[in-house]
Formats: sequence, structure tokens, C-alpha cells
Amino acid sequence: MGEARRGRPGGPSLMRLKSICRIAAVAALALPLIPLQWLAVRADWPLARRLPVFFHRCVLAIIGVKLTVRGAEDRRRPLLIVANHVSWLDIVVLGACAPLSFIAKSEVAGWPVIGLFARLQRSIFIERERRHKTGAANAAIGARLRSGDAMVLFGEGTTGDGIHVLPFRSALLGAAREALGGEEAPAFVQPLALRYVRRGGLPIGRSGMSEIAWIGDTDLGPHLLGILAGAPIDVVVQWGEALPYRPGTDRKALARELEATVRRLALSCL
Repeated sequence: MGEARRGRPGGPSLMRLKSICRIAAVAALALPLIPLQWLAVRADWPLARRLPVFFHRCVLAIIGVKLTVRGAEDRRRPLLIVANHVSWLDIVVLGACAPLSFIAKSEVAGWPVIGLFARLQRSIFIERERRHKTGAANAAIGARLRSGDAMVLFGEGTTGDGIHVLPFRSALLGAAREALGGEEAPAFVQPLALRYVRRGGLPIGRSGMSEIAWIGDTDLGPHLLGILAGAPIDVVVQWGEALPYRPGTDRKALARELEATVRRLALSCL
């Protein structure tokens, strides 16, 4: 109980006011940027890749999230980034690190506000439960990778509890094969781990992590307000070493190696 109280200082009225102020600040930031980003995406300006980074960094500052980045994005292309997944907040955290686009489940496209932001960040939406569409999804992702875009795939296919890394799914790693485009040069797959480590300056335990991790059928609204009303959060992002993906690469073996690496990197964030 003590940890929960430290994560949510003040009474309900103060928490509500804090949430409202933060929502208003994010809205004031977003309103002039949305039409600019829409135009940049339509015109394929370089700004379409850089503007989301500025937006996400500002959002983190507004909602009280301190980001520490260890390592760096690999500069080689094509590049598929494979990460663990804890919360909707991961999008903002990773989006603040570098110009990235995300591979998201199809439901995200229909979510209020978040769906709009995901489309403006040039996300690719996939239907994970329809295996017969995996080939088409991989082809679309592969085309984006060949164009030079770095794409983020959440290897677990769902959100975890923020403590453990779930088994990785290998199906969408086929996008890296599609990115080869018949060329001899390899594509690259880079593991990345993120971990929420402190809240209000104190280490986050299992109960505190339950307020950050967005698992299963948790309602987005209350979870969002819990993040906005709570104490500041420290998150660490750890980049791993990129692995080559060649025509003969075993997709399932690669998924296992990425899973083990991300699990190790997540522990190193503590």
C-alpha cells in the first residue's frame, strides 16, 4: 500500500487537476502539429520522420517521464527493431528515441486519439489473429524497410507485466526476409529492451508496475489517468547489437536469440 501511495501523491481532487492540466498541455502541443504532420506525411517530407520525435519528447516532459537511453540505433539499413512491450506508454518512450514507425495490431487504428497519432507516425496495422494475412503484412513491412524506414516490432505480440519478457513470436520476422528484396546484402534486426525502473524516485516493485503495465482487457481511460496523475516515472531504454538477416537465416532460431537478448537487456536496465 505504501508504494501505491507514493506513486499517487495528493487526494482525488489534486490528482484530477493534475491529469486535466497534463491533458490540456498535450492537446495544446498536438493541435498545431497534427495538420503539419499530416501534410508532411502526404508530401513525404523528411519532417514526417523528425516531427514525431519532437512531439514524443515534449509529451514525456509534460507527463513527467524521464528517459535514459543506453546504446544507439544501428545506422545500417534495412533495420527491423524488436522490443519487449509493457504499456501504451512504450510508443511515446520509443518514439522519443529516434525516427521510428511501429507495427501495431489492427485495433489500434480505431482507438480515439491514439489511433490518429499512430497513423500520423506511419504505423503499419496488422491482423495478428489472421495467419493467412501474415504474408501480406510482411510484404508491406518489408517495403517500408527497403525504403529506409526503421520499424519497431513488439516481439511478444502483446503487453507483458513489466517484470518478465514473454516468448517472442517469429511470424513477423519474415518481414526482414522480405526486406532483402533478392539482394545479397543482409537486412538487420536489432533487439531493444525498455524497463520502467523508478517512480517518484523509488524503485518500482511488482505492485507499482501494475499501475504502468497495460495488460489484457484493462480499460485505457482509467489507466491513462493513473499515469497522468501519478508521480514521475524513470524509464531505461537499452539498445542491443543488431543481428544480420540473410536468405538462409532460420526465423525461429533468430526469434529465440532475440528473446534471450531482450530478456538480458531488460535485466541490465535495473
